[in-house]
Amino acid sequence: MILLFKEILVDGGPVMWLILACSVIATFIFLEKLFYLHRVQVNVGDLVRGLINVLKRGNIVEAVSLCDDTPGPAAHVLRSAILSYEQGEEDVARSIEDAALDEIPRLEARMNILATIAYIAPLLGLLGTVFGMIEVFNQIKEIGAFVNSKNLASGISKALYTTGGGLCVAIPCYIAYNYLVSRIEAITLDMEKAASEIVYFFKHSRPSGNSSTENLKSEE
Repeated sequence: MILLFKEILVDGGPVMWLILACSVIATFIFLEKLFYLHRVQVNVGDLVRGLINVLKRGNIVEAVSLCDDTPGPAAHVLRSAILSYEQGEEDVARSIEDAALDEIPRLEARMNILATIAYIAPLLGLLGTVFGMIEVFNQIKEIGAFVNSKNLASGISKALYTTGGGLCVAIPCYIAYNYLVSRIEAITLDMEKAASEIVYFFKHSRPSGNSSTENLKSEE
């Protein structure tokens, strides 16, 4: 199997190595994003309910600590909202927006590279096909009427290998990209729901314990 794979790479020419490099990069990005999204995916409903119970007791420090101990963008947005709630609803909304602007780029990091690989892999395959067909026609030009299938095999193999290689990279990349996008959208939606619930809580039930907030700010 390894020998066959090596033979395909050699017969495919330089374009085949480019396609292989794209597949390695895409695999690394997909696995890295998959592990990252799994790590930051939390039960936002339980987190918000826990924070509200703590805030009702006026324990701001514990609420912030709970956010610090919870991974994910939703926890970071909630922490920002809690720290700024005393400045008024408008300030809370602005702090939530600023925190979200910091978190969303982290979620979407390197997704553009994965999308680019999914787009250019078939084009690289097509480029290899063109090179293979050029080689075939050069063989016909040199040999003339005495050309046979064995003389054309190298160019045709290059054309087919690169086309197949490009498609084999592009199809999984499209699937991986769309899957990761759906995960990112779900996390973003959870973040928006958490922010909406905490703003609603601050608007209708201002927690006590201002001294805790003052102590927290003095510590910072």
